[in-house]
Amino acid sequence: MTTVVSLPLSDGRFIVDGLVGTIRTNRDQLSEIDAATGDGDHGINMAKGFALCAERMDAEDVRGAGEAFEALTMALMDDIGGSMGPLYGSFFLEFQLAFTGRDTLDAALFGQALAAGVASVQELGSAKVGDKTLMDTLVPAEAAYRETLAKSGDFIEALAAMSAAAEQGKDSTKDMQARIGRAARLGERSVGTVDAGATSCFLILKSMADSITGRLAQ
Repeated sequence: MTTVVSLPLSDGRFIVDGLVGTIRTNRDQLSEIDAATGDGDHGINMAKGFALCAERMDAEDVRGAGEAFEALTMALMDDIGGSMGPLYGSFFLEFQLAFTGRDTLDAALFGQALAAGVASVQELGSAKVGDKTLMDTLVPAEAAYRETLAKSGDFIEALAAMSAAAEQGKDSTKDMQARIGRAARLGERSVGTVDAGATSCFLILKSMADSITGRLAQ
């Protein structure tokens, strides 16, 4: 098996296809987690947005990564309610902007998109690490990717580190008290369950890592 270090973005839709499948598969789990501290509709809303993205990509015969992330951004920003649509929409917009007009995806470009996505979510929202939100997944995941890439220069190793840190970040929210959003109203009662947004963020980062790694290792 030969490992490559970059992939053509002209057929990069597979990354978004992986995201669509992941959210659809985990729709009920995400809503069950959300029901413990929120409205219980996180999985439903996310699945709706990602399904609409898939419909748009099929209708427009999308193949490239830039176009696929554009379809995802539009679906999340325009078609689902709550706070997560704009947050995830702004995150994926940075991938759209980074990938559009580029020929290949390599470790540096992915890291650029990831860092810009995290910064965009931070700017749009007020949450920080420790507030029991998706930031508890996103921030350490981006840091792990950047630090691993700086040490090893290996795309696959950096993706693996990102995925592992995302899972640890997600798991860390179980022992946190929510300090922002609807869950914050529960006070100490919010302790004992992982955050739904942190969970969907982990699933998203893991899906991208798995999809890209699978192609790189072919």
